[in-house]
Amino acid sequence: MTIRSSVLRKLLLASFLLIFVTLVTADILLTRYVADRELKYAQQQMAGQARILAPALAAVEASALEGWARQAGERSGARVTIIARDGIVLADSQHGVATMDNHAGRPEVRQALAGQTGTSVRHSATLDVDLCYLAVPAELPGRASGIFRLAVPLWQIKVATAQVRWLILRSSLFAAILAFLLAYFVAHRFTRRIRRIESFATELVNAEYSGTLPVEADDELGSVARSLRGMAGQFRKMLRRLADESARRNAILGSMVEGVLAVDGDLRVTFCNDAFARAVNARMPVVERVPLLELVRDPELLELLKQVLATGQPARSRLAPMAANGRVFDAQAAALDEQPGRGAIAVLHDITEIERLERVRKDFVANISHELRTPLASIRGYAETLLDGALEEPENARKFLEVICANTVRLGDMASDLLALSELETEREPPPAERLAVREVAQTVMEAVAAEALAHNVKAVLCDMEDLYVMGQRFRLEHALLNLLHNAIRYNRPGGEVWLEASRVDGQVRIVVRDTGFGIPSAELPRIFERFYSVNKARSRESGGTGLGLAIVKHIVEKMSGAITVESRLGKGSAFELRFPAG
Repeated sequence: MTIRSSVLRKLLLASFLLIFVTLVTADILLTRYVADRELKYAQQQMAGQARILAPALAAVEASALEGWARQAGERSGARVTIIARDGIVLADSQHGVATMDNHAGRPEVRQALAGQTGTSVRHSATLDVDLCYLAVPAELPGRASGIFRLAVPLWQIKVATAQVRWLILRSSLFAAILAFLLAYFVAHRFTRRIRRIESFATELVNAEYSGTLPVEADDELGSVARSLRGMAGQFRKMLRRLADESARRNAILGSMVEGVLAVDGDLRVTFCNDAFARAVNARMPVVERVPLLELVRDPELLELLKQVLATGQPARSRLAPMAANGRVFDAQAAALDEQPGRGAIAVLHDITEIERLERVRKDFVANISHELRTPLASIRGYAETLLDGALEEPENARKFLEVICANTVRLGDMASDLLALSELETEREPPPAERLAVREVAQTVMEAVAAEALAHNVKAVLCDMEDLYVMGQRFRLEHALLNLLHNAIRYNRPGGEVWLEASRVDGQVRIVVRDTGFGIPSAELPRIFERFYSVNKARSRESGGTGLGLAIVKHIVEKMSGAITVESRLGKGSAFELRFPAG
């Protein structure tokens, strides 16, 4: 089985070291014990032999000591030495006495001279080997007393000790293998229990994990397992609650119209909703921890977030990122933590429409002031002229009064158009819709503009059309068509033509007002539906236009769930197309 656990390796290593130290210590102690036992056994054997041989020494002739010593050495298997009390060697079984030193200083000899059994282990200078000596007092022939000494080589003891040591080593090796296998088994079971606990603790972070931990033994690991099993339920509840809260938060932030961006202290993105990605034209999904510079390269946003991270105080700025395609945002940023530098969050409010409406409002105020100023100035000027004496001149007075009347009519028309436009914009619930016959409405408006067309030398033509119906309010559809026809007649050349046609296209009703007038420059087309916008203000003023007609038409068409488009070529005429759902 493969050892993969560091705990298992540590346990096995510790067990191996413990077994090794224990067995080595036991081997050393046992070896010493065996060596001491062998030495004592050899000394006991030599003592027994000495007790047998030493008494026989008294009956030996002095001249026969050398031969007797050799015979005694052969019988005993030991070196036999006979020493006088003064230390002179009288006979030796393995060496000539002539060259031997005085042995009076030998430890075993001194002990024997004192009446004891002397023992000693040392190196023999005579034989150049290590020997174990035993000396006892003995009666010598022709002398009062002497020393009888036996010696055996230590290699005999070492051989016996080595045999016993080898037996101990084999036994120790066998015991070590068994102990190591037992330690591996115990450690493996221990680490397997740890892995079960670890696997259970690791899976706890998965809210969907429903496994449980087996009952463990009544020990420290079992106590840990029971504690972990007890907290697993609460932990799962907490994880599910956090997952639900995170899902709700992501759903709320993701569905927000405002762009939301969260960064850490290193300006790496930690959260970004779809609205922010669309605002900066970033690719979705945004990878977490991506540097903010890789997501958006707007220096003002970067400076705003850096300021918040540095100070921890909320900040606000107006942003117009290059990648936002002209949109403008009000950016509000705040720190995610009380301690600066931990992270920041920014919310982008799209104020493009607000700024556009503000710009339109300013343009509207400026335009209406201008439009009102001109007729009022004309009325005032002619009135003051009349009061200054022109009233007494009948021809001039009538001309001035006609101008005043014309400007008064224009102011009335402008007021009416403003009221109509205001009513359309502030209307919350439109009047009930009715099914309108397009042909009847077209005939009515063509009859209404017939006199004006004749006065401008313009031919108004109502084209043949099938029976078509739309849903809406008749007075509004008539108002829209009248405004378009008035413009087509007023801005037409003498001898020009105006056509009103209707048809069914792709399940919709298509109404077109076409003329052969002056046309509209292509650069002006996007703005012609704005209030008071006029391509040629002088011509519009001469024709009595208020500059609100097309704005009213657009609002009416949108109120009737329709759409309006225009095609125009300068000097060739224009065509306004209205499309409504078929009724």
